[in-house]
Amino acid sequence: MTKPHILVVNVFYAPFSYGGATIVAEQVAQSLLQSGACFVTAVSTCSRSDLQAYSVACTEKDGVVNYLINLPPDRKFTEIYNNPQVTEILAQLIDAIAPNVIHMHCLQDIGAGGLSVAQEANIPVVLSIHDFWWVCERQFMIRPDSRYCNQNPIDTDTCQHCVANRGATKLRSDYLRRQADLADIITYPSEFARGLCESSGFAPGGGVVWENGVRPPSPAFFVEQMARRARSSATVFGFLGGPSQIKGWPLVRQAFSNIGRDDFAGILVDGSTDGSWWQSADLTTLRGTWQIQPRFEQSAVDDFYAQIDVLLFMSQWKETFGLAIREAVARGITVIQTDSGGTTEHAGVDREHLLPIGAPATALTKRLNDVLDAPPFTQLLPVRTYDEQASEFLSMVAPLLAK
Repeated sequence: MTKPHILVVNVFYAPFSYGGATIVAEQVAQSLLQSGACFVTAVSTCSRSDLQAYSVACTEKDGVVNYLINLPPDRKFTEIYNNPQVTEILAQLIDAIAPNVIHMHCLQDIGAGGLSVAQEANIPVVLSIHDFWWVCERQFMIRPDSRYCNQNPIDTDTCQHCVANRGATKLRSDYLRRQADLADIITYPSEFARGLCESSGFAPGGGVVWENGVRPPSPAFFVEQMARRARSSATVFGFLGGPSQIKGWPLVRQAFSNIGRDDFAGILVDGSTDGSWWQSADLTTLRGTWQIQPRFEQSAVDDFYAQIDVLLFMSQWKETFGLAIREAVARGITVIQTDSGGTTEHAGVDREHLLPIGAPATALTKRLNDVLDAPPFTQLLPVRTYDEQASEFLSMVAPLLAK
């Protein structure tokens, strides 16, 4: 049998990458490609004024050809989840590429019509859920007031009070559920994500937990980490969440403003593509020494984590997964985190010190002081890699390929 051809479909893909789900899609694809087990092609989107609307551009990076569908900026509400023009382009691309399996990830802006195309072409589909877009019109269950919705299960009647297109909420939900039923396999990154989606009526009982991997540390990481700690004994905190309420920045800012000591440093990572996240943020009240660093690629993960001792993960909503948390614990970095859904489903989670969502800044300040007074020792915890995640993917799709 010739090597199977996997078509990866995601709203973003290299060389135009953004977001944790895109990292997972790209890294698993790279593992599959480098293992020699598969051919991989990608379809993603862009929105460029120099290209004709709904034209297709082609690029390539790291051995993966990526077909980009150029979306116009003035799309209708329904076209975010059901765009006939994108579906037709997908049909043409699928016919030309002739994949053996289609792996669909985040389909916002692409729409779910590709599932019907795959069924008509008799091509099996693995649908990987990364966020709550399929059950929440706002994608992350965050209300307009920047507070976590906290529904479990999700009720579309309640959702109508939270969105602009109230009359269309049920139509959207019904369509996406019908389309998801066409997938051969549905995966979730955590038990929490699967439980919430299925209890809300989305593909009930049919999903599997396919936990995300991470890029493992290299030997050079530990050399760099030890050298930095030899130069300075000051504890360094790292924060990747961005200056938003839902990522816990107000909590972090208040805790570090009131801590009453300066024997530490902090690094804020600007995850935006244009360096705009922290431009207007006021850092003058923060104690200690702080710096802002630009976003980093996966190839530079070790470089970032070698600079810090403690990762701050203060999410104020229930996330499907905690990629940064896994990256940190795989490198012996201490994590201070909230009790935020799928982010707590990892080896060695310190449940005694999880901060509840909505906890006051004084609770975080106490935890910070505890860590500063008794600096943590390096404890490497087992975290699976993208190679292991890719191997499990091959096991999942083997019965589909056998058909």
